Amino acid sequence: MCLAVPMTIVQLKDDQAGVVELEGVQRTVQLELIEEPQVGDIVIVHAGYAIERLDEAEAEARLQLFDRLAKTYGAATQRPVRLAAPPKEPK
Repeated sequence: MCLAVPMTIVQLKDDQAGVVELEGVQRTVQLELIEEPQVGDIVIVHAGYAIERLDEAEAEARLQLFDRLAKTYGAATQRPVRLAAPPKEPK
């Protein structure tokens, strides 16, 4: 399952892409769906695309909701859960 999570733009690239970050995990995503993206913007990321810009209050509310869900699921499965999974190791 893939959740669309709030992430902060930390770098803009020349090819309508950028680097976003959450919980210390960085990903390169496409930014072409966001009008005039800027470093520091908080965006919803889904399937490799930033699809919506959020204000800080809305982003925090969503992250708190996801955190509660992660804690509930982690308690039920006895496994740690993170919103931003670390990148997969190359095979």
